[in-house]
Amino acid sequence: MRVGNVKIYHVQGTRSVRVIWLCEELEIPYEIESIDFSLTFRQSPEWRAKSPTGKVPAMDDQDFTMFESGAMLQYVLDRYGAGRLMPTPGSTASALYLQWCWFAEATFARPLGDIAHHTVMKPEAERIPAVVEDARARALSCLDAVNETVSTTEFLIGDTFTAADIMMGYTLMLADRFNVLENDHPSARSYFERLTSRAGYQVAVSS
Repeated sequence: MRVGNVKIYHVQGTRSVRVIWLCEELEIPYEIESIDFSLTFRQSPEWRAKSPTGKVPAMDDQDFTMFESGAMLQYVLDRYGAGRLMPTPGSTASALYLQWCWFAEATFARPLGDIAHHTVMKPEAERIPAVVEDARARALSCLDAVNETVSTTEFLIGDTFTAADIMMGYTLMLADRFNVLENDHPSARSYFERLTSRAGYQVAVSS
């Protein structure tokens, strides 16, 4: 197995949680550099050289830098995972794994981002309640899909924990933060509690 030289640029509560969590689950060495989340820093040439849109996280490994948390997870798995936390490529399980990884960020996280922008991030005068209402409905539809899937299994891909659960775990953390993950989705709530009880998650969210 290769020995990692992973450096994660981190802000607590952001998507860098996913990368730290994965490294903990794989028990590979990594370094965290906590960065300034101010707009001034995120617009600086120094940070834009690592993350062109100014977002978090970014990650160094060996002689290059990359951004996008989902891409980071897949890279770390491919380089250091030795087949762990992901199904065999080309298998049915792998297809479902990819489906849920993409769903967690591309489909489910998007309306949660809209909620965040129109309840917290934008100046109050620019917030649009109708956007929040629509986004909440879309997020609940996504939560319905998760709830149904984990009503009969421990994790997204049957009873085996994979990196898809790490991708989804952070998204559910956002859903919980914005009061989307409610008691009328009991299977999803129980699933989230299983994820948050894992030592790797607890290290990641406390870092």
